Order: sequence, then structure tokens, then C-alpha cells
Amino acid sequence: MGINYVYPDYEVIRNIDRCIACRVCERQCANEVHHYDKELGKMTADESKCVNCHRCVSLCPTRALKIVKTDHTFKPNANWTGETINEVYRQAGTGGVLLSSMGNPKNYPIYWDKILINASQVTNPPIDPLREPMETRTFLGKKPLDIKRNADGCFDTNLPPQLELSVPIMFSAMSLGSISYNAHKSLAVAAEKLGIFYNTGEGGLHEDFYQYGKNTIVQIASGRFGVHKGYLNTGAAFEIKMGQGAKPGIGGHLPGTKIVGDISRTRMIPEGADAISPAPHHDIYSIEDLRQLVFSLKEATDYKKPVIVKIAAVHNVAAIASGIARSGADIISIDGYRGGTGAAPTRIRDSVGIPIELALASVDERLRQEGIRGNVSIVVGGSIRNSADIVKAIALGADAVYIGTSALLALGCHLCRSCHDGKCNWGIATQRPDLVKRLNPEIGAERLVNLVHAWEHEIKEMLGGMGINSIEALKGNRLMLRGIGLNQKELEILGIKHAGE
Repeated sequence: MGINYVYPDYEVIRNIDRCIACRVCERQCANEVHHYDKELGKMTADESKCVNCHRCVSLCPTRALKIVKTDHTFKPNANWTGETINEVYRQAGTGGVLLSSMGNPKNYPIYWDKILINASQVTNPPIDPLREPMETRTFLGKKPLDIKRNADGCFDTNLPPQLELSVPIMFSAMSLGSISYNAHKSLAVAAEKLGIFYNTGEGGLHEDFYQYGKNTIVQIASGRFGVHKGYLNTGAAFEIKMGQGAKPGIGGHLPGTKIVGDISRTRMIPEGADAISPAPHHDIYSIEDLRQLVFSLKEATDYKKPVIVKIAAVHNVAAIASGIARSGADIISIDGYRGGTGAAPTRIRDSVGIPIELALASVDERLRQEGIRGNVSIVVGGSIRNSADIVKAIALGADAVYIGTSALLALGCHLCRSCHDGKCNWGIATQRPDLVKRLNPEIGAERLVNLVHAWEHEIKEMLGGMGINSIEALKGNRLMLRGIGLNQKELEILGIKHAGE
């Protein structure tokens, strides 16, 4: 049988009247798409290697380039789409598992876009955030269920350890290895400047970043890569990763090509060896086992640091969260099915998990019904795209959100979805020194700070429009939300009314 030839997904359109053969595109493309043909005296392109990262288009000095989706298609078929056919061809030719990067791209409902925010008018007037106080701080951790007094009659103000955020935003787990040193540094510097936190992800913490420990959440995943006493003592909080939205129910995998130099030393594994995490923690097979690890971490740090448990949004997420809230954990992190990743099996990424909006609403409602909502704070992630998504998440019951893909976009990511190749032309998802240096960490941190400040301003505007002057007053306040284009079951799970009610 012959080979199934597949036409490239993208075409490089070059305006020959504008192209001056400066070869910038050739030097900038890590995928080796562009070449200068000396005999013809002009630039050529191998479009089969193009991932549509826009690097060449962005840097072309004469705007001679554009990348377009090919109009070469298979015969129309709603069931057997061109993408499906191409995937069969690829697997038939290689016998391998399909890998993909970033979050689920399927055309499933985005519930954030079907939820509207209330606004005040007369009886409950809006608040002007430019002239009146507006509180965006939030504290993550266990809260007392009732007010207690000391022997002298004064209020007992001692609380379990808390994470104080200037705004209800944190940078989600992205490991050193999956992203570059410069990208990691951008997140760390920005978190410190903003008064928030960033998450190390699985793989330990580079010794250069220990100085940012007060703004660092250190993750403990099933592979326990890079986990040691110094690592644990450095972070402001621990996160036990049980699952993630892009690949619920399976472990992690960082290809050996990315395990080089400092990555190898930080993860404490040999260079070139694949970092493969098992699907389960092999010391956690029950809530009781999880509780033992939670209290081991607390005991090791004199009960001064909160413990987060991260889970993927799956069908029985409310019951799982209920168990975690009783395990001694201080914070539950829930990651929705659109959460990003450096690499995941395509079938898992696109077929497993549920939307974060539905998971959040069901978890918050269950914990309230059981009277244990104060036992834990809730942080959600998985395609938080803008400030309105954050406001809606808090109204549905979240205490704060994690942002990952949004943060990478701020650093310059063009969402070309080829992180697993390690050839990121923007210096983010790569370990190649010539590519890493393309991302200036000082500029990257500044852009992240700008993004969060812009969102903070918008959050204040939306709070003011609702007549609310603090994040705390919005938390779980679903009366401020209305659904549009949702069926009755969806409205029931979200716990909101339809627009017009």
C-alpha cells in the first residue's frame, strides 16, 4: 500500500514584489520552513513544517508574508472531517499516540459567554471605583465556621495559614522544562511585583528562583520530581497535584529532549531521560491517604503553610471535593477541560473532563449544603480568558482563579499549539538557548503586570456597576448572574436564573 500524502495545513503566501530576501524569516523560524534559494535568488518555503506561529509574519520588515489556512480539503463529510481523516493517516503510518498542546479546541459550549452580569440602577446605586474604596484583596485558606472569643472577651483573630492576594488571580502551574527559564522568571518576577503567587508546576524550583519563595506555590505531583526539604521550605504553600484539566486520569510526560542542563539538575533526573509521572500517587489511594500526606506536609513546616489539592474537573467532582475538604487541605484547585498543557494525548485532551463553570458551581453548592464551605477556599482554572470570566467565576463560588494560557499570551505566545515539539519560536515552551533568549524576562514580567493591572481595573468597574465594593461580597453571589441560551438543566447546575427573570 502507498503512503497517504496529506497536503500541509497552512500555506506561506509571499509577496514577491515586497520580499527583499533579507532572510529574517529564515533565521527566525525554528521549524526550518523558509530557505534562500541561491540559484533562483529568492526565498522559498517548505510549508509542511509550518505550525502557524506568526513569527515570520511579525518580524518581516516589508510585510511580505502571511500564513493562510489551506483551501485544499477532503470531500465534505460532517462525520469524517479532514482533521479526523488526517489523524487516521498519521496513526496508521506511525503506530503512535497523537500528542497535542494547549487546551481543548473543540466547539463545545463556553459557559462564560452564556452568563451575563447584573448592573445596579436606582435603589441600589452603582459605585464609582475611581472615587470610592474598592477592595480586591482576597485570602485563601481555611476560615472559621463561627466567631470565637478569648478568655478576656476579645475576638479570637488567629486564623489558619492564609495566602493574601492583592487581586484574586494567580499564575497556574507551568513547570520549568515545559516552559523556559526566561518564561518561569517572568512569572516569578511579576508575581512578586503584583503581590500574588505563581505555581512551580511539576518539576521543582530552579535555585535562582528561591528568592521569590514568598510568592511561590510549590507543587508536589505523582513523580515527585525536584521535591526535597529545601524546595518545600522555600514555597509559601504546597499544591498536591492529583489531576489536571488537560489530561484527567493520566500522568505527566516531559520529553527527554527537554531534560537538559538545569532542568535535569532541578528535577534530579539524568539528562535526556523522559520525565514520566504515574497516573496515581503511589501513596494515595483514598481520602485517608491524602489526609496523611496533607498533615505530613503541615507537620514538616510547623503548620505555617496552607496546603492546596489540585484536581481535574470530572463528572463526580463535587463528591471528590467534599472528601478533600475533610482531608485537612486548606484550598481546592479545580482545573477545567479547556486547561492548557505542554503535551497531552489528543484523545484525552479533547474527550475527557467537564467545563470548569459547571464543576465550580456544583462543588460550591455541595460544600455549602454540607456546611463545610468554610473548610476550604476554591481556586479554578481552565481557560480564564479575561476579567469578566474572573468576575463570573467568583460569583459562582470561586475565591480566586489560576491563569495559564492567558499569561503565556501576555508573554508573546501565538497559540500555535506545538509546545510538545520544543521549538517555540517565541522562547516560551522551549529549552533551546537560541530560542529561549528571544523572551526577555524583564519585558515579559512587565507585560504580565500590565495584564493583571488592566484586569484589576476592569474588575473594579464591574463590581462598581453591580453596587458591590469588595470581592468578598461577590463570592458565591449568583443573584448577580443570569444565563442566556441555556437549557433548564444547565441553569439548575449553575444555580442561576435565565435572563429576564
